[in-house]
Amino acid sequence: MTTMALPASVELRANKAPLSRLLRAEVVWVFRRPRTWISLILLALVPVVIAIGIEIGGGPRGAGGGSIFTAIVGNGFVLPVAALAANLSLLLPLVAAMWSADAIAGESSHGTLRGLLIAPISRVRLLGVKAFGVAVAVLAACLLITLVGTVTGLIVVGSQGMLTLSGTTLTTGAAIGRLAIAAGWVSVQVWAVGAIALAISTWTEHPLVVLAATIAGAIVFGVVSAIPALDFLQPYLLTNSWTSLADVLRDPMPTDGLIHGMAEAGCYLVIGLSVALARMVGRDG
Repeated sequence: MTTMALPASVELRANKAPLSRLLRAEVVWVFRRPRTWISLILLALVPVVIAIGIEIGGGPRGAGGGSIFTAIVGNGFVLPVAALAANLSLLLPLVAAMWSADAIAGESSHGTLRGLLIAPISRVRLLGVKAFGVAVAVLAACLLITLVGTVTGLIVVGSQGMLTLSGTTLTTGAAIGRLAIAAGWVSVQVWAVGAIALAISTWTEHPLVVLAATIAGAIVFGVVSAIPALDFLQPYLLTNSWTSLADVLRDPMPTDGLIHGMAEAGCYLVIGLSVALARMVGRDG
């Protein structure tokens, strides 16, 4: 009895897992890691700590051009924006770098990346699945911060609408819309950091190298921002537009800084994923 040989394309399609199943498996794997939940808990504690500190310290009600943190007093809807701004300065980029390091460098250090590279899945698809897992984790973190910040703000601080930095008061529906914009905007910024970290992760087998490189990059950006002679580099720094997050608390809301920040993040996102893809296609294990 003879066995009919199947064409290679048919055999490949038979062994090729559906993309939806791969994406779902990656997300489940990301959220099965204990450090993922530890990171989310620490991020969610930030708005709680800020609210307690503001209530203990007291202070004048912020309005008419005040800062985000002074505007929190008696204005609970501002708390999630302040928490996002505080986390964006360090913690969110750090955890995004950690998740990106686990995605590639972590797999390589445990010896599982080679098996993934020889599996019946293209390297473009593999990188896309890994990037999707990081993106979902980052989005979950930003939404969690916003949710915990909103609930904490309403319970601890209290609010009757959102008092903007311009001195006007927004309705509850408008305030929720502003919070959604803030969470989405911050997510895109952190996605850009994650893309760069993912690119670094493809070049090393040590996750700590990815974390160190990300922190070093943040420090370099901060130093460059503080040197007047290097002002011409400001428009090209990812962190340059992060202060624009406060614009969601103004009425009417300025969009120039937010749009510029999205464009910058988009450029870094494309560059990071392009470098990661070039490396993944060329590596042998």
